[in-house]
Amino acid sequence: MSDKPKCNCGVFGIFGSKDASIQTYYGLLALQHRGQEAAGIVTSAENINGKKIFNISKDFGLVTEVFNKQDIFEKILYGNSAIGHNRYSTTGASDSEKNIQPFWVNYRQGNLAVAHNGNLTNAKAIREKLVNDGAIFQTTSDTEVILHLIARSKLENQIDQIKEALQQIEGAYSLVLLTDNSLIAARDPKGFRPLCIGKLDGSFIVTSETCALDINSAEYIREVNPGEIVNINDNSLKTNKIRSYQIFSNKHEIKHCIFEYIYFSRPDSKIFGSNVDKLRRKLGKVLAQNHPVYDKDGDKVIVISVPDSSNTAALGFQTQLKKQGIPSRLEIGLIRSHYIGRTFILPGQKAREIGVRIKFNTVKGVLENKTIVLVDDSIVRGTTSKQLVKLLREANPKEIHMRVSSSPIISPCYYGMDFPSKEELIANKFDRKISKIAEYLNVDSLEYLTIDEMLEAMIDHKPDDFCTACFSGKYPVRVDSNIRKDEYELH
Repeated sequence: MSDKPKCNCGVFGIFGSKDASIQTYYGLLALQHRGQEAAGIVTSAENINGKKIFNISKDFGLVTEVFNKQDIFEKILYGNSAIGHNRYSTTGASDSEKNIQPFWVNYRQGNLAVAHNGNLTNAKAIREKLVNDGAIFQTTSDTEVILHLIARSKLENQIDQIKEALQQIEGAYSLVLLTDNSLIAARDPKGFRPLCIGKLDGSFIVTSETCALDINSAEYIREVNPGEIVNINDNSLKTNKIRSYQIFSNKHEIKHCIFEYIYFSRPDSKIFGSNVDKLRRKLGKVLAQNHPVYDKDGDKVIVISVPDSSNTAALGFQTQLKKQGIPSRLEIGLIRSHYIGRTFILPGQKAREIGVRIKFNTVKGVLENKTIVLVDDSIVRGTTSKQLVKLLREANPKEIHMRVSSSPIISPCYYGMDFPSKEELIANKFDRKISKIAEYLNVDSLEYLTIDEMLEAMIDHKPDDFCTACFSGKYPVRVDSNIRKDEYELH
């Protein structure tokens, strides 16, 4: 039913805390927006003989559904270190319990668990080679490839094993790994996905977004740099220092996912060194500068968002309209239900209509006989947008204009987001003709940000710092032809 790109995943790791699993639980709760399919936690502890043991609990569902009993934490997830994962599958069967992360193995150097946010673009080729060499895989996830590469390394030092494994993989990865003695984190050389380090009462945390630090009242330290491996162990707790290693010695080009700012990350998070709220407002301001809306009778334009992900961009849009002298008012015109849960839905057209009405309702008194600007962050298939406009029309507005704080999506993503095939994307269905899309959606006008306008809004960064492949079709990292949905251009 969703007309949004599917969130990738969220990871969390903590080392040196007596409440490690509880803090991981709260961290995953804050990262719930990054994956609602499944959740899991692995903890490291010592048994009565002083031997390191790993404990695991994971299942399908939201964090509150998976970890809904206190004794899970008291009897299963005990220990002073943990990693956790929220999942939305971009590779691997979504209905297989084996694919729920974190993954945990025991190899010649002890226990090893991993949680991964991203997507490996050469995983299939590596997997085929490993299988031909005798490897046996338990899952269909690309993440398992990383464990095999580490376990098969001939090197003795565990950091060297991890480094060697990461030098063989390509694509997007923000990883947290738990060993018997360390919490290890790594980020791909392009820095596609966010990953940051925090500190809490003497313990260290590594997580996807700073909102998972905030919920635990932890202090933000810094990002894990693109192409960096960090090692946190008992010595780190004593010296307050983290060991850092580089995956590759050469300098690499940064390519952050711009969609993290547009849609994925929470507005209260800080990622890639900037506050999401700040850049999302700027996207709205640039949208208003270049694609304003006027009321034909000189009345106030009513700006509304598609809640919740577009709220901040709508605020920026209306602020800029006012600055430009255009009479306008920001209003709550759509109310979103946050209490849906799992609902039985009829198939077909009726499903789309009732699906939107379950999620949204209009505030008719705000919209009647008004010129409305509906601000959204993105349009994928266009099905939800069409039904939303239909819902708004029932409130008898004067006009409905739609403004989108991103460019038309024309290509699939291979770096940790899940888009439909190229043919299903609304921009391609109508040959990228915005007037035709507007006609399909039944709006009086439709405007998107151009790619250059999007990059203009990234005020704390250089334009070249971002991956815009889903908008341009130009991919910064090679993609195996046997996993491509469409032809692509490598940049």
